[in-house]
Amino acid sequence: MNLGGSNQRFGIYWLAFGYTLALHVLDEAGHDFLSVYNPNALAIRRVLPFLPVPVFTFRQWIGSLACGLAVWLALAPLAFRGPKWLRRLAIPVAILVGIGNALGHILSSIYLRRLMPGVYSAPLILLMGIVLLRSALGMERVVAADVA
Repeated sequence: MNLGGSNQRFGIYWLAFGYTLALHVLDEAGHDFLSVYNPNALAIRRVLPFLPVPVFTFRQWIGSLACGLAVWLALAPLAFRGPKWLRRLAIPVAILVGIGNALGHILSSIYLRRLMPGVYSAPLILLMGIVLLRSALGMERVVAADVA
């Protein structure tokens, strides 16, 4: 399957990451993520008071995620042009929001021996984080069949 040039693929992966992230937010919201997150945030604050770990109401949490997703998707037309600054922005987002977030959900589910909120969509976020990161770094492999 030919997805076009490097900029075209980066734009497609940018959009796919955004939509996958939106699905992940729905997964977390539907499985009461804050009932797990907030008590842990408060426990971390007690042990490490210098660490500014936020505690959220549902409205604050969903509102901030919706704004972040809206900005991400609003930048999609630019992603199809592949500017360097946008590729640089995609690197920490792919690592932290994609790969790190997904691994946090998966590994905490394994460690606690129960399914944590957000774990159902975590493999998709992990995959799209890796794909976006590879694209942003210009590490995509071109399959011989796509070139011909």
